[in-house]
Amino acid sequence: MLAAFKQNLWRWRGVLIAVPSVAGVIMLLRLAGLLQIVELASLDQLFLLRPQEAVDSRILIVTIDEADIQKLQQYPISDATLVRVLNNLKRHTPTAIGLDIYRDLPMPPGNEALLKIFNTTPNLIGVQKIGSTSDSSPVAPPPALQQRDQVGANDLPLDADGRVRRGLLSAATQAGDSVFSFGFKLAYQYLQRQGVDSNVTADGRIYAGSAIFPPLEENDGGYVRTGIGGYQFLINYRGGIDRFQRVSIMDVLENRVAPELVRDRIVLIGNIAESHKDLFYTSHSGRWMGTPERIPGVAIHANLISHILGAALDQRRLIQTLPDWAEYLWIVAWTAIGGVLCWQQRLTSGSTKLLFLKRFRLVVAGGVLILGVYGAFLLGWWIPLVPALMGLAGAAFSVTGYLAHSAGEMRKTFGRYLTDEVVSNLLETPSGLQLGGERRKVTVLMSDLRGFSAVSEWLPPEKVVTLLNLYLGAMAEVVDDYKGTINEFIGDGIFVMFGAPVSREDDAQRAIACAVAMQCAMATVNEQNQQLGLPAIEMGIGINTGEVVVGNVGSQKRAKYTLIGNHVNLAARIESYTVGGQILISEDTLKDANCEVRIDGQIQVEPKGIRVPITLYEVGGIGIPYNLALPQATDVLLPLEQSVSLEYTVLEGKHAVGTLFQGALTRLSESSAELQTDHTLDLLTNLKLHLQTGRDRAPIAGDLYAKVLKKVADREDHFLIRFTSIPPEVATVLASLQPPA
Repeated sequence: MLAAFKQNLWRWRGVLIAVPSVAGVIMLLRLAGLLQIVELASLDQLFLLRPQEAVDSRILIVTIDEADIQKLQQYPISDATLVRVLNNLKRHTPTAIGLDIYRDLPMPPGNEALLKIFNTTPNLIGVQKIGSTSDSSPVAPPPALQQRDQVGANDLPLDADGRVRRGLLSAATQAGDSVFSFGFKLAYQYLQRQGVDSNVTADGRIYAGSAIFPPLEENDGGYVRTGIGGYQFLINYRGGIDRFQRVSIMDVLENRVAPELVRDRIVLIGNIAESHKDLFYTSHSGRWMGTPERIPGVAIHANLISHILGAALDQRRLIQTLPDWAEYLWIVAWTAIGGVLCWQQRLTSGSTKLLFLKRFRLVVAGGVLILGVYGAFLLGWWIPLVPALMGLAGAAFSVTGYLAHSAGEMRKTFGRYLTDEVVSNLLETPSGLQLGGERRKVTVLMSDLRGFSAVSEWLPPEKVVTLLNLYLGAMAEVVDDYKGTINEFIGDGIFVMFGAPVSREDDAQRAIACAVAMQCAMATVNEQNQQLGLPAIEMGIGINTGEVVVGNVGSQKRAKYTLIGNHVNLAARIESYTVGGQILISEDTLKDANCEVRIDGQIQVEPKGIRVPITLYEVGGIGIPYNLALPQATDVLLPLEQSVSLEYTVLEGKHAVGTLFQGALTRLSESSAELQTDHTLDLLTNLKLHLQTGRDRAPIAGDLYAKVLKKVADREDHFLIRFTSIPPEVATVLASLQPPA
């Protein structure tokens, strides 16, 4: 059981890591209030996407706009004008009249007449402002209406983004007295006329008919530590001012209002003029991409009244929120869905149709989430959308990042044995693992250390490995810089492909540039060797271009991505002709490069298996756009005061042929020498030499290796040789023999 449990944990490791992490971050962001604005904005969009509701005919708004102010030639309107408006409305028997105009002070003329109206109109509700902000102060109610308890608070709580989404049912004054809101007082008048009871429950909740209005808590929905003053609730907006019937104050003054528009209605009187600055942004102010429109305060009060009446009389839904624990469980659930869907997506096997569905199921899940939240909103529930979407996407990105990291680690692991491009070919190409090959023109670079076998004989194995790793590591970086593909390391040799698995037009150019850069990098390698007490090393490079077979070769159990063909073998042959620090390329490579290449020399050779002699070119540098060059050779042979006797044998491959020949060194430099011998030597022949000193011609311990470069022009029995491996003890002797410059 424990083993199975551990296996399941490992199987779902990505999900188990991503989901708690992402959900935790989202919850912290939410608790910090950093998501509040976007959550409130998403609520606005839900309102805007909801089907438009019918006009609420129970409410009539009498507006005062800029045109009315110009006609009246007064602002604020006088008490006398207000008396005329109220009297004209009262004639048509409205259920209630809401005066959303401050009248804490008289506005002569007509104050006495207005007081009489106040005292004789029991269904008239005035306003007061009880809250204070940095840019506003409380406003007292009309004294006459206050004495008759016909006053309501018209305060509108603003959210952090300056929008009105909350309404008040009641609030406390600065003196501590409880005051019902302007909207609730008017709705109460209407409901009383309809025989619907409205009051406060034993636990302090306000109800109207069968509808109980739950008070908004400070962390309900998308709100975080919202300053909850009074009895607040989320307004279920019907819309803007266009969702209510309205007439102008001039229509009322001039008796142009049909009686049925007023009879048994709630009539609101309010200013909508821009100069009055009683305009607010709400959930219906506009979409994200549109220019937001402000809504008059009197229209917001109309929505508040419609909210209460609709809930009490029409079973219109209230906007409710989930408990905190349910909201966080909801976020965690969608985070888990995103993590699981993305985690399972890594297993992309099956039909094309199934693969398509797998790749887009995260988008489908996002669509289901949005539609689900929208459907819940239509039923009166505000369910967190933004945090759930963030959880869905965040978990998906986290799992994707984990998978990418895992894939990167896998690539690194494989990359220690295969090149990045080969790994990509294996992992990303459907046919990458299939056996078989194709013909393709490829440029092959072969490099090898000169005399490394001899070095490894006298150097401790640990230091051999250290030296080799330093060298191969440096060369691999250079090859990678020039987009070459290392097919394999062959001991101290490197087999590099240009044109496989990815073919490019400049493969030959990059191969030559790479070879020059590799030789330049050897200076740094030898500096590191010197610091570690390791011997200096030299490398030869051969390059050839031609058609080869490229592909996976082997069996179903074990295969290898490689090149096969004569041109691969020829590249190896060309490399074998080089000495330390030398680059030899074939004529085909030079032609295919088709760029400026510095040629320091050329030789003709007859490689084994090649019917006709071929010309090889020694590269000293390459022009634009690489601009790389090797230093010119400064090795000067100086004559010895006395020739140094030696005996040597010719090497066939890595093996000596067995016959010993006599010879002598007549001239010497740090890396080369002139060899005198009666035996005829072929060019590029590898030699194994034993120096002899003293009158008894005793051999010096240590094998000296060299390659025949050419015959000395004026002497038949003299040959120029280049040392390929010099043991420390022999190097000491040669240094002592070196004549002063």
